[in-house]
Amino acid sequence: MNSEGAAMARIGGPEEVDAYVGARISLRRSAMGLSQTALAQQLGISFQQVQKYETGQNRISASRLHRVATALATSVEAFFPPVQTARSGTETGWEALRHITATADGRAVASAFPLIEDRDVRKAVARVVRALARDA
Repeated sequence: MNSEGAAMARIGGPEEVDAYVGARISLRRSAMGLSQTALAQQLGISFQQVQKYETGQNRISASRLHRVATALATSVEAFFPPVQTARSGTETGWEALRHITATADGRAVASAFPLIEDRDVRKAVARVVRALARDA
């Protein structure tokens, strides 16, 4: 197996990466207040294609990902997990991202959370969410 294949094996295969990249696109698009239709128009594709990228159903090409990054005013790297996450062998971060982006409410929380400037408030929100999850 070449080094590229070995790297893919560590992070759970290409489908998992596609889902992660798509979830990150969705979060960034939502955080910028863009609809799938608005992003699709900027890219010259259908909103259904954006939807397929965001769910990981379709793999996005490098050139299209570059155009998405440009449209969303971010870097291509912002759509990928940090290298140490890929090497850790754990899937908890991937699964958590997939679950939180599965609903509109989850995407709203995920996109708004980093905008909370006060670190203590962010910690308090995280404690509340954990407590509510345990009670569910």
